[in-house]
Amino acid sequence: MQACEDSLEQTIREEGTSTSLPVITIGNLDRLVFREYREQCSARLADIVLSIENYLGVSRLFIP
Repeated sequence: MQACEDSLEQTIREEGTSTSLPVITIGNLDRLVFREYREQCSARLADIVLSIENYLGVSRLFIP
């Protein structure tokens, strides 16, 4: 499967560096209606932000 030139994945591959911030993607948008899932997402996001130096150069992270 060939990536579209302007796709997010293609942009990450072409523009990402060892100091780039990760693209953070919510794993299941449909579950955002559930409080527990939102809490899991927010906790994971907080963990990432508080330890951002550990995630530099990581192209993409899915939460939770």
